[in-house]
Amino acid sequence: MADPSTYRPRPGEIPTNPGVYRFRDEQGRVIYVGKAKSLRPRLSSYFQDVGNLHPRTHQMVTTAASVEWTVVNTEVEALALEYSWIKEYDPRFNVKYRDDKSYPWLAVTVGEEIPRVLVMRGAQRKGVRYFGPYGHAWAIRDTVDTLLRVFPMRSCSAGVFKRAKAAGRPCLLGDIGKCSAPCVGRVSPDEHREIVNDFLSFMGGQTAGFERGIEQRMRDAAAAQEYELAAKYRDDLMAMRRVLEKQSVVLGDGTDADVLGFVDDPLEVAVQIFNVRGGRIRGQRGWVADKGDDAGLPELVQSALMTLYSDVAPSAIPREVLVPELPADHDAVAELLTERRGGRVTLRVPRRGDKRALLETVEKNAKQSMARHKLKRSGDLTTRSRALEEIQVALELPSPPLRIECFDVSNLQGTEIVASMVVFEDGLPRKSEYRRFTVRHEGQSDVAAMHEVITRRFAHHLRALERQGETEPGIDPETGKPRRFAYAPSLVVVDGGPPQVEAARQAMEALGVTGVALCGLAKRLEEVWLPGEEDPVILPRTSEGLYLLQRVRDEAHRFAITHHRQRRSKSMVESLLDPVPGLGETRRRALMRHFGSLKKLREASVEEITVVPGIGPATAESIVAALHDGEAPAPAVNMATGEILED
Repeated sequence: MADPSTYRPRPGEIPTNPGVYRFRDEQGRVIYVGKAKSLRPRLSSYFQDVGNLHPRTHQMVTTAASVEWTVVNTEVEALALEYSWIKEYDPRFNVKYRDDKSYPWLAVTVGEEIPRVLVMRGAQRKGVRYFGPYGHAWAIRDTVDTLLRVFPMRSCSAGVFKRAKAAGRPCLLGDIGKCSAPCVGRVSPDEHREIVNDFLSFMGGQTAGFERGIEQRMRDAAAAQEYELAAKYRDDLMAMRRVLEKQSVVLGDGTDADVLGFVDDPLEVAVQIFNVRGGRIRGQRGWVADKGDDAGLPELVQSALMTLYSDVAPSAIPREVLVPELPADHDAVAELLTERRGGRVTLRVPRRGDKRALLETVEKNAKQSMARHKLKRSGDLTTRSRALEEIQVALELPSPPLRIECFDVSNLQGTEIVASMVVFEDGLPRKSEYRRFTVRHEGQSDVAAMHEVITRRFAHHLRALERQGETEPGIDPETGKPRRFAYAPSLVVVDGGPPQVEAARQAMEALGVTGVALCGLAKRLEEVWLPGEEDPVILPRTSEGLYLLQRVRDEAHRFAITHHRQRRSKSMVESLLDPVPGLGETRRRALMRHFGSLKKLREASVEEITVVPGIGPATAESIVAALHDGEAPAPAVNMATGEILED
């Protein structure tokens, strides 16, 4: 591990100009690329006391062995050069948006004499007009197959086109009317180009005119008693509308925009992009990427924009990009995109209306994408096995921790303290083994609560071990079911740092529990703490073992919070309804089951409360009075002068 002071530039050596810098390791490999409006303060921030740095930044500067920089004239040049170097060097500590597949596009080869429509992947090429991207290639083929009856343009390969031209006979698509057959001269290249231009206009969002035109031709043919021709126009109109139905209108003003939604956790970030053209969603794509550093949302947005628009044609960059938060250098990003598009590009954070609603929809898709990604990881047997092995190696355990129990404490200012115990076996949650604890002594700290909970859990376990005379100590002979707390875990994880770990260790030691490993996972920095150790264990950010520990910890936190909310709601109801005569525990539970929350119960009328079984009119009136006792109506205020109006 290198000492950053060994390669720190001399005072005054770093310029104050805009620029891009690179950190290299001992082998000369670039491990991080960054940019700055002023290089001197930015680079100096890396060489402060390493104890004050974020853990990932700390790891980067201690891995590096040198730093170098390049001065440029403007922030826009710095932004372009930074992304160029990230693509060239692929530095390990930068955020890298990658996907496991190449998204398909609907492409039209407008640069050819006889343009062709097809599915394309990979880098975009000159002389090709792109629409999309789409989630699946079959969606493009379905759209094209439907529209070819309305816009019969060429869709065959070069080989098929040449063979048909040499034979003087069109292919099957020409025979069934889904190609105008320019290969055999049924239409001239100019006429075929007009068909292609109409197709491009339709896909570009100019749909209303085509619908009206076909509908008018259908009516004219029917009026002239040309019913077969009218039926063809009718089918064309229906095909066109089927395509439009699949591309629902989301923005009524015909906006051209890309909408980006983000969801991130300490290790990964999920991005979803909706391409809206003419007010309709024309394409969708997304990634789940590793976070190489401690980048916040503005940095993630900026990196995504540079990745998204680096290699696309100018026409693929929209006039407007909607994001949840503006990049730190949003003016420079907007200027760079404007240069590449050849027209103004605006970055916006929608606050209300249809655009805000659409952004929320995209963010929901990002959350679902992240959830699917995590489920895929946790559901894979090989991945789970690797995670358990990584935990075993990192914590120096004698065997993989096949049973992990995690404990978390939840409270509200020292009241209603509760705790949870969740169990993972073979890397998967075993919810039938989850347990909840109500901490018996109010007002104590989380550390003392953790000591009590660990003591109670292992006291149950020790009592189960006293039944060694039974054939199966962990099985209840009367029911045949496992006894509660009967099995000892391989690893105990507590949510917290050294204080919580020490409290758990003391509790286990006081009971004489041996053979059970213990660690703590600190949420803020994702550090793994072991009993009696001054320094934490740092698992690699891509470690499956760290991912499993995080998942166990987050599940314990969710379970504890749920229990705490239930108790808090129950205690509030009990305290407010204490004055009501004849209202016992059973009727209180019935009220909460019926209304669901104290807020809805408070808003209910006497008639609505009497619907609950066992609650009569007199009791309902007492409940309403108890819930609104002491509430004085708000005084009337003169909005012009601010005076309180008296009766």
